[in-house]
Amino acid sequence: MEIKEEVKKVKQSAPLLAGMSEEKRNHALQAVAEALLSAKEEIFAANAQDMEQAEKDGIAAPVLKRLKFDEGKLHDVAEGIRDLIRLKDPLFQTQLARELDEGLTLYRVTCPIGVIGVIFEARPDALVQISALCIKSGNCVILKGGSEAIRTNKILFQIIHRAVTEAGLPEHSMMLLEARSEITELLECDGYVDLLIPRGSNQFVQYIMNHTRIPVMGHADGICHIYVDKDADIRKAIPIILDAKTQYVSACNTVETLLIHEEIAEKLLPELGKVLKEHGVELRGSKAVQELTGCVKATEEDDRKEYLDYIVSARTVKNIREAVDHINYYGSHHTDCIITENAQAAEEFMMLVDSAGVYQNCSTRFADGYRYGFGAEVGISTGKLHARGPVGLEGLVSYKYKLFGNGQIVGDYASGKKSFHFRDLPLAERRSEC
Repeated sequence: MEIKEEVKKVKQSAPLLAGMSEEKRNHALQAVAEALLSAKEEIFAANAQDMEQAEKDGIAAPVLKRLKFDEGKLHDVAEGIRDLIRLKDPLFQTQLARELDEGLTLYRVTCPIGVIGVIFEARPDALVQISALCIKSGNCVILKGGSEAIRTNKILFQIIHRAVTEAGLPEHSMMLLEARSEITELLECDGYVDLLIPRGSNQFVQYIMNHTRIPVMGHADGICHIYVDKDADIRKAIPIILDAKTQYVSACNTVETLLIHEEIAEKLLPELGKVLKEHGVELRGSKAVQELTGCVKATEEDDRKEYLDYIVSARTVKNIREAVDHINYYGSHHTDCIITENAQAAEEFMMLVDSAGVYQNCSTRFADGYRYGFGAEVGISTGKLHARGPVGLEGLVSYKYKLFGNGQIVGDYASGKKSFHFRDLPLAERRSEC
């Protein structure tokens, strides 16, 4: 397949999709949900083949869990699509209405980004979620999933593409890449692709950034921390830590490093170490943590490690500033939490930690588009431009300025013949054309 020519067709379809009504996009989404449920046996058969091959290849258990696409995941993605349908349309929303002069009115109105390329891990449900979000937001999408899920991704794409095409969306509004070599060709399509969203290791994201002129929204490592403050409630701390580590161990929002205030260490760590062991979690700790739990020694490498496994590192800190400094230096700016009953300490932590998500007294596993009410996510951005954190519908739109005049020319204003009298209008007074 000539990638550039196919991507060009997607680019040509972008304005057509961008102009489609909310009703038509929602109708397409409903068709997708129904088509997936109707073809479940076909999907499960393809996934069984992927699972069999992955097991032969010695794929790690946490990855196998993500690869599995069963009744539960099918139900979840179908419900996610229905939730998405119910969400407010992100397009054609007037963000600003301003009269520059009499008869000269400016509007800022949301619009799709255009063509989005998403490279994601071996998680077939991600293909469904990404596709649905792009349909809702009026964006064309180019998908490249992990090779471990190649059969599942192919059948899911075929079902979704057929459903949206029959529902009236442009034939080339979606595209699936199957070979790893096609990524290199995609990176050269800067004239046709408006945004790339790579999901994976920091090394992989950096590779993408360094080998393309296309803007990249990075979804890098999830090196998430929990800091247990001296004023923490231990009855809250242990269940939170356990959930953050074990609820779904291979997710990017699982906790990887624990920072324990030295004043609470003796009270917390022996019990925490016992609970983690009971749940199959290997604890790696600093000298102080070792003495209180009998765990194995942690190294500086552990401070930078995204385990995605039943392993967590821990060390004691003297105060909240030491915890903040550690997080900002070793973390990936994803999601970090403080456990404390001290409101001032929580405020200081949330202000100083430079991460997309900063929490108090709750699991880092809440860092998720679905749990934020975004209708799932295309990824979690650890950067600051243009979206940050779980990227849902809001992060998939841009805006354009619409200026309506009646013969005005700049020369009149430059000469002083006319002057601006800027006046913000209530958004309710927006033009119907917007």
